[in-house]
Amino acid sequence: MEDLETTIMELLVNAGAARSAALTALQLARKGEFDEAEKAMEESRDYVKQAHTIQTQLIGFDEGTGKLPVNLITVHSQDHLMNAMVIQDLAGDMIELYRRLPLVN
Repeated sequence: MEDLETTIMELLVNAGAARSAALTALQLARKGEFDEAEKAMEESRDYVKQAHTIQTQLIGFDEGTGKLPVNLITVHSQDHLMNAMVIQDLAGDMIELYRRLPLVN
């Protein structure tokens, strides 16, 4: 890892973007814009894939030996990724529920 802090920040940014895209998908589904909601969910999934790839690289770098310093930004990035994945899962279920409900404005 050339610049560990930059790598961790990249994980953080991708996780945050995934979270935002999933929440955008929910807002779109609430308005009945399901095609756009699916596009936002796909964007969210792409960001999670990128974040997960970075996370896997970091795990490989650490090799379970403590090479990777555990500091607040590292923990924060992992927290963001976990939250993004949970929100993504819940958003998928909620969008499906919105599909089944009549649109009320």
